[in-house]
Amino acid sequence: MEPTTNLKRFRNHYRLVLMNEDTFEEVVKFKLNRWSVYILMSTIFVVMVGLTAGLIIFTPLKYYLPGVGYGNAKQIKEYRDLKIKTDSMEKSLIQQKQYFENIQKILQGNVIAKDTVKLNLPKVKKSKF
Repeated sequence: MEPTTNLKRFRNHYRLVLMNEDTFEEVVKFKLNRWSVYILMSTIFVVMVGLTAGLIIFTPLKYYLPGVGYGNAKQIKEYRDLKIKTDSMEKSLIQQKQYFENIQKILQGNVIAKDTVKLNLPKVKKSKF
C-alpha cells in the first residue's frame, strides 16, 4: 500500500447519510470530500463576516458601539457636558454629606477639635481721628 498524501486525502469521497432513527429510512444523503467541506466552511465564514460588517457599516447600529469611534459631534459634546455635570454633582454630594455629619456631631455634643493655631496678623495702625 502506498501512503496517501494530504492532497489525496482532500480528494477522498465520503457519504453523509441522515436516517430516520425509528425506520432507518434515508432522509438525506450527501456526497462529500474534505475539499468541499473546507470550501463550504470558508464560504460561510466569509459571508458571516460580510453580513456583520455590512450591518455595522450601513445601519445606525454603528453609533451604539463605543469602541468604533462613530458618533456625531453633538452627541460627543453632550456626553462630555453630562460627564462634567455628574462629576460636579458627585463632589457637591460628598461635601453636603460631610457638612451634615459635622452638624450631627455638633448637635449630639461631640465637639469637633478646636483650631489652636495662632495666626500672625499684621497690626493695624490706629488713626488719630
